Amino acid sequence: MSSMTIAAQWARALLASLLLAATPGLAQQADAADAAARGLAIAEEADRRDSGFVDSSADLTMVLQLSADDRIERSMRQMILEVEDDGDKSIMVFDRPRDLAGTAILTFTHKVGHDDQWLYLPALKRVKRISSADKSGPFMGSEFAYEDLASQEVEKYRYRYLRDEAVDGEPCFVVERIPVDEKSGYSRQVTWIDQQEYRLRRVDYYDRKGDLLKTMTLGGYRQYLQKYWRADEMHMVNHQSGRSTLLLFANYRFRSGLQDRDFSRAALARIR
Repeated sequence: MSSMTIAAQWARALLASLLLAATPGLAQQADAADAAARGLAIAEEADRRDSGFVDSSADLTMVLQLSADDRIERSMRQMILEVEDDGDKSIMVFDRPRDLAGTAILTFTHKVGHDDQWLYLPALKRVKRISSADKSGPFMGSEFAYEDLASQEVEKYRYRYLRDEAVDGEPCFVVERIPVDEKSGYSRQVTWIDQQEYRLRRVDYYDRKGDLLKTMTLGGYRQYLQKYWRADEMHMVNHQSGRSTLLLFANYRFRSGLQDRDFSRAALARIR
């Protein structure tokens, strides 16, 4: 056998061994890409199914459970305007108790970049802009952060499909989403989305250190306009403080003629 043939055989053997060694890494990369693509597809389908509602409003009751013996209840209203090619606009207004009446938060959610939020304080008769650095702070003493009140646009996260798992006996996709915004209060979120209607059923929120911070569960879904599903309740439990906040929704209304001018900073001071 010539030295040329021996060298060629050695080279082929070396190449084969290198490819074999690299295969597990390539397989892992392919699996990661598949998980990312599937997670994104699930998020996009959920978004597609909820598009086209135009506008909505609802009455809310917020129940803050500060301890076993300390419970606070508040009455609120929420209005949402769907925006084409961007995130939704929303206003949340407090009606009771009396010392909070007229307090309102206006949110402009954006698909890309920081969201815009303003808080109107009637006692001071002024509109205060909420900086993006403060978005992880608690909203009016509740377990919901300011960023939780913004619409959850697909572009705000990177995704990874994790597994299938049931919630209350209902098959769900479990999808991890990682905030794109570096100022988010969360390092990641794990979501449960039901496989039949693509409704959000549960979210686990992890703080910037990677520890489990909160869990939100959603229930009592009802369908409106033969297409759009809305939860009657959202329950946020803070695992680190032991506190919880319950949001109860009632009297949903859709396509009632809300317009862009109803969602301006000037409109905040006029809301009653």
